[in-house]
Amino acid sequence: MTSHGPLEALVGWFVVLPDDASAAPVGEALRARSVQEISHSSGRPWLLGHWDGAEPTVGAAGTTRIAVLGDHALTARRLTAEAARTRTVNDIDHWATRLPGSFHLVASAGGQVRVQGSVTGLRPVFHARAHGTHMAGDRADVLADLLDAGIDERRLALRLLNSSALHPVTALPVWRGVDAVPGGHCLVIDAQGHGRTLTRWTPPEPVLPMAEGAAALRDALRDAVAARVHGRDLVSCDLGGLDSTSVCCLAADGPTRVIAYTADARDPMGTDADWARRTVAALGTVEHHVIAGDDVPLVYDGLADADDLFDEPCPAVVHRTGWLVVPRAAAERGSHLHLTGFGGDELLAGSPAHLHTLLRRHPGVAWQRVRGFAAQRPWSYRETVRQLRDNSTYDTWLARVADRLTDAPPAENTPTLDWGMPPRMPPWATPDAVTAAREVILDAAATAQPLAATRGQHVELEAMRCTSSMVRQLAQMAGRFGLGIAAPYYDDRVIEAGMAVRAQDRVTPWAYKPLIAEAMRGVVPEASLARHTKDEGSYDVETGLRDHRAGLLALCEDSRLARLGLIDAHTLREVCERPLPPSLQFDALYQTVACEVWLRTLETAAVPS
Repeated sequence: MTSHGPLEALVGWFVVLPDDASAAPVGEALRARSVQEISHSSGRPWLLGHWDGAEPTVGAAGTTRIAVLGDHALTARRLTAEAARTRTVNDIDHWATRLPGSFHLVASAGGQVRVQGSVTGLRPVFHARAHGTHMAGDRADVLADLLDAGIDERRLALRLLNSSALHPVTALPVWRGVDAVPGGHCLVIDAQGHGRTLTRWTPPEPVLPMAEGAAALRDALRDAVAARVHGRDLVSCDLGGLDSTSVCCLAADGPTRVIAYTADARDPMGTDADWARRTVAALGTVEHHVIAGDDVPLVYDGLADADDLFDEPCPAVVHRTGWLVVPRAAAERGSHLHLTGFGGDELLAGSPAHLHTLLRRHPGVAWQRVRGFAAQRPWSYRETVRQLRDNSTYDTWLARVADRLTDAPPAENTPTLDWGMPPRMPPWATPDAVTAAREVILDAAATAQPLAATRGQHVELEAMRCTSSMVRQLAQMAGRFGLGIAAPYYDDRVIEAGMAVRAQDRVTPWAYKPLIAEAMRGVVPEASLARHTKDEGSYDVETGLRDHRAGLLALCEDSRLARLGLIDAHTLREVCERPLPPSLQFDALYQTVACEVWLRTLETAAVPS
């Protein structure tokens, strides 16, 4: 145990222990940190941590305990009734699989403990062994502190990849001895303190036609919003693209007062504010605030001041001060909950990778869609045909990725019909970093299974996992001034509803997010449903790189990544001194900056490293 770890500085975390004497040393160590605690029926420590003002909802009957932490509408009375019917931890599947919201569910029954989060990384579960027993928690750094464990440099090297969407390796915690429970799984710890992961969720078969699927999505999204809004006098919302507009309109369809925020764009081609004003005018019940683009700090602003204690590098730190403008304004207006449209793009845009499977089931429809996407993007004809004909398994594709980490990035006209877009290591990564990343990927490829049986569903779930992990960190930022962040599109029930719709109905080059447009008829004003565009931020990125170049160059001085032998600081400095070349994606620099800022923050917090 360390006496200077992050536990005292963190707000909003928990650790779960089994009902076994072997867990006593960990329990006593946590109790010494003045944590809050809920016990097993035996009196041994079960759930310990800091609740951040959001108390777990707990039900107890006999020796059974059930706790839920997060966004939900469950009451202690309901959980007590379920606890009375629960004999083993597997019994919770009969009712938990129907619950709306996003939460951690923890059960103690029959001498076993079960811990589960969400399908995506928004509610993660990490686990580790200490003193001969298994323990779980929602923050990897807390478990690392209990282990007195340091950073795993090989796993940290993976975070330099220009994309964090590479299942399963980029989901590995960057702490030695700590692992993550895969999305769609739960952790079960037996009476002897031995833990194992079990599958609790699989993607639905995409068989529903549009009309039926749109109705199911509307119901699921309405329930998800209601689980957050019910009983509140006031909530705030993002109001920008179609995804956040849908959430805002659902929140406004009730007695709760809704305050909407739109960050206007510096880019003269941006149209979010115009569309938001039309929506508000049609609704007539929403208080609306437009924040001028010039009042939103650019990308790379304030890097030296970033002090958030994350359990892994956070790419969103590059736009930290800009992103926090809206949450700060909402909190000052009196909101304690802010609804966002995060997750809508990944779930609703419809990945073209579905066409690989569709070609084998409905070739006529698939070829029609392929020709449409190829003309719009435009795609390379030769590469399109190659990807469509390729039947490589996921593990084979992953091994190919490992072999090509230093190849030139894929061309802009590369189609997106494969298991994913193969990431690259940046030019400033050292040979040791490349070797470490390659070894970890190849080790994983030996046993790796995709997140779903088809490429389209795998790509969508991987995108949701990747971005929801970042949203979890954004919520931690906003939580420092008392604002909760809710992302209903990442709820398990909403994901199920969206993914259950037939690919031929929701993947098309000729309509923008047709599933949500159909689902929201009668909820979102008809004029707003006509939108088929989305603002993007490349304008701000280029300007931010120029205006905040000094801050980036300061990170190159005495680089902590260079100390670890993972980057060549001189090469990184040369890249930062001028505009990024076309062959280098923004994400490549984001990832490296995130790792560098994170390592410096750990030094300030005196976390073991």
